[in-house]
Amino acid sequence: MHRFFHMWEQADCNVSNATKANPSGCKNDLLPFIGIARGDDSGSNSMGFYNVQRGDAPLFKRLADEYTMSDNYHQPVMGGTAVQHTMIGTADALPWEKVGNFPAQPPAGQVANPDPKSATDVSFIRDARWTMCGDTTQPGIKAINDFLKTLPTRPDLSKTNCAPNTFYMINNTRPGFLSNGQLNVAGINAGTAVPPSSLRTIGDALNEKNISWAYYGGGFNAAARFDSGSTDPVDVLIGTGGDWYCDICNPFQYAASIMGNPAQRKAHIKDATDFFDEIEQGRLPAVSYLKPDSFDDGHPASSKLSIFEALTERVLDELKAHPELAESTAFIITTDEGGGYWDSGAAQILDIFGDGPRIPLIIVSPFTKGGHVNHTYNDHASIVKFIERNWGLKPLTGRSRDNLPNPVVDKTNPYMPTNSPAVGDLFDLFQFDKDGDHGQDNDR
Repeated sequence: MHRFFHMWEQADCNVSNATKANPSGCKNDLLPFIGIARGDDSGSNSMGFYNVQRGDAPLFKRLADEYTMSDNYHQPVMGGTAVQHTMIGTADALPWEKVGNFPAQPPAGQVANPDPKSATDVSFIRDARWTMCGDTTQPGIKAINDFLKTLPTRPDLSKTNCAPNTFYMINNTRPGFLSNGQLNVAGINAGTAVPPSSLRTIGDALNEKNISWAYYGGGFNAAARFDSGSTDPVDVLIGTGGDWYCDICNPFQYAASIMGNPAQRKAHIKDATDFFDEIEQGRLPAVSYLKPDSFDDGHPASSKLSIFEALTERVLDELKAHPELAESTAFIITTDEGGGYWDSGAAQILDIFGDGPRIPLIIVSPFTKGGHVNHTYNDHASIVKFIERNWGLKPLTGRSRDNLPNPVVDKTNPYMPTNSPAVGDLFDLFQFDKDGDHGQDNDR
């Protein structure tokens, strides 16, 4: 289940089960119980299996054979779509902030309470969007914090990124900015949208160094027109409620510095069609985020893996048609979260938010090694760290996960850092020249 407290329960963590390979002792063995027995309206349990040796996912199989993949890359947060995408743009969790005349905190009805409804009904009292995770008197928090204190790394609340008296988004909540840049006043007041955020993003850091970047979201233009009142059937279909354009997937749509600034919004927030227009002309920003719409992204129920592969192959074909781009571009392919499949890989508990299960990562680049499987521990914050290292940027804030060191490992176990909490910066998935040069500032 793509919900914060549900995923903690599914993980079934107890330090008494800890091993050298799995120091957190999380067994990940309660997926069926949390998904069905609780009756929490989670829908059907996922059942599926891809056998790439027998022809499933043929493009990704070929890319893994020809380039480099990771088998130790993780979703960074226990939960669903919005929190993972926030982390990929900020390396941090998103707080509720007091802005203007908006409420100083989310309405009580939007604050999660994972306590059981009764002795015979283990459904949550309130399955909602926010929690004050720095306060152990809040429902559900003490149990997690007590577990954190038992870990060898001891990431208790005083050392995590849970600020005092602060509510954090833990489940899907829409940005406070509509796609046309206007404020979602009703959503913010109801707690179903996030007040304009001052949380520093990698886009802000790139702006300060005059390094070009853009986020390309499938269906963004239609969503912006819909939010501006368009009744065109295409705009209504794509823009309604973010069903096709994924506003919660855009970490920069939460940011006041970008989405709240018309010039910044125009320069950096674009449609996926703009990405293909630019790449066809042989140019791209230094850093590009491409998020397909819900039809193309391979998501179960709304898309198919083969459609996602087709979109990926289109990007690859466009790069090959422009060798000057291909030679200086690292094409990083990943997903937001694990999708409900059981995973045998152990995750680090970095803080109260995660990490969670492993997810795919393939890097297509002339500087990667064909058929190489990298075991270094990474999560979405690693993409932020990669951008920072490649362009000489500092960590976004004093508390964001890009401050964590790169992993150090014992040769007998390359998967779990001995200096936990630690996440990599993806650089060891590449093979640069002997001098360690990784290109110029226009590398993508």
